[in-house]
Amino acid sequence: MTSKNNVPTAEGRRGDSARRRQRVEKAISAAVKEGGDITASSIARAAGVDRSFLYRHRDLLQLIHTAATAPSSSEGPAQVSRASLQADLANALDRNARLTARVRQLENRLSQQLGEQAWRDSGLGAPSDIDNLQRQITTLEQRVVELQGQLEDRAEELQAARAANRELTRTLNQTHR
Repeated sequence: MTSKNNVPTAEGRRGDSARRRQRVEKAISAAVKEGGDITASSIARAAGVDRSFLYRHRDLLQLIHTAATAPSSSEGPAQVSRASLQADLANALDRNARLTARVRQLENRLSQQLGEQAWRDSGLGAPSDIDNLQRQITTLEQRVVELQGQLEDRAEELQAARAANRELTRTLNQTHR
């Protein structure tokens, strides 16, 4: 099977490849029957071949992927495929992330509620009818502005009346002299 220079002949390589192929196919069949883990690494290990052999023979690699994702045909209890377990895990992780976010949101709301309640109970917080008080303040401020305007008007009238009174008094004083 080897040439003069100890180099394997093409026929010898084909035979070796065919034997490895058979071992890989048997390993796939055995893994499917046993319901074990079906990956390129586990099949290569069981068949006694290198993983690169599987990657060089795409049809064998496709057989492995098909066997890994195919549902079990055994009559016994339902077999769980790796893909379904991975899908279940991904769904569980997503649900966990959603629940964690929801818990964080609820904790924040609870903390805020408790903080506001403690603030009100301490007497340091704003009264609960703060809107009414704000409206009263606004109304009173407007009233102050109106009264200041009236006061200024009356102050001007008073000055005018005093000025007129002074003028009359001066006129009276000049006529009586």
